[in-house]
Amino acid sequence: MANDDHPDSVGGKIATAITLGVVGLAAVASIASAALAVVVARSVVTPPRTREEDIRILGSTETSVTLSRTLDSLTPGQYSLWFDQDRGHARLGEIISMDVASVTRELIAVDFGDLSTAARGRFSGWFYLGPTELGFDYTDVHIGTALGDAPAWLIPAEEESGRWVIQVHGRAVRRQETLRAVPVFRAAGYTSLLVSYRNDGDAPRSADNRYGLGDSEWSDIDAAIDYAAENGATEIVLMGWSMGGATVLQAASRTAHPELITGIVLDSPVVDWVGVLEFQGTSMRIPRPIRMVALEVISRKWGSRLTGQAEPINLARLDWVARSADLDLPILLLHSADDGYVPADGSKALAAARPDIITYDEFTTARHTKLWNFDSPRWNEAISRWLRVLPSVHTGRSARRSSTN
Repeated sequence: MANDDHPDSVGGKIATAITLGVVGLAAVASIASAALAVVVARSVVTPPRTREEDIRILGSTETSVTLSRTLDSLTPGQYSLWFDQDRGHARLGEIISMDVASVTRELIAVDFGDLSTAARGRFSGWFYLGPTELGFDYTDVHIGTALGDAPAWLIPAEEESGRWVIQVHGRAVRRQETLRAVPVFRAAGYTSLLVSYRNDGDAPRSADNRYGLGDSEWSDIDAAIDYAAENGATEIVLMGWSMGGATVLQAASRTAHPELITGIVLDSPVVDWVGVLEFQGTSMRIPRPIRMVALEVISRKWGSRLTGQAEPINLARLDWVARSADLDLPILLLHSADDGYVPADGSKALAAARPDIITYDEFTTARHTKLWNFDSPRWNEAISRWLRVLPSVHTGRSARRSSTN
């Protein structure tokens, strides 16, 4: 019979207990890491209910507003200020003054809400709240998608030319984001179709109410291409902002009407989701192993049970840096070097891989999807200049493909 009081026996029990404790702690840590990875994965594919108000509103007058110093509030240009959990909206102009703790900016207008009582807000690249503010005729139309009718704004060209642009907004915003582009395209003779797509708050929701990061939303844009074709479009430019960039690249490569697409304009686009999610995860100090597991969760069938996705996301199909050889359309790519949300690295790499078809115009200071806000004359001229040469650059997809076969 063993003597439990023997020092070797006691030491063995202690060693066993320590071993079990270490294993237990490792198991707990592993479970915690897995749970965090699932939380990260769900946040990527789930439409947010609220937006963070990261700017303190320190005071206002009839002509100015004073804000805390942030990268957004310190950026020159004209912007929207949403406040009171989006129950208020104001438009801000240039910086009037600043000190070590605050920035005072021109107050252009308060569209709704009480700015005088607001404590916090957030900047947005939205500047126009609706098409009426542009002063052009427009029509509310509906695009028949697989999920039902999706609302859109149709703003016709001054004279019908058959040239259309389909504007596709980014993640967690709505089609108002794209209103800034209407004047420059209309001046070039384009009819503008500003669309909504699944799970954006305007269009019908999918059964899972999850983002596909462009891998599912593209079919709603293809429905918009169908609509344009049925209503007189003979040449279509697709323009995508942020995640809308990923979406229009998918639409251009998978559409039933490839012969109609003449070019693509991208503003602060996602051209490689893995690179973007890595950047954001690093910025949030999420350990790399957890980031890698989160990517696996959203891209594997088994992960759907954890995130609520109906289908996994094909991240390889969304990597246009790796797929650069598959592109065959002229592209204007606009990005700010200090984007802060979608790094410009992917855009730079894509432009370097395909200088034959990509015109790359890099801004600085402008941040994410706010290039127009920061320097609208330069932004408008970049698009105008590209559109002017587009007809002579585009030789037709069938001709381009046949020459490579």
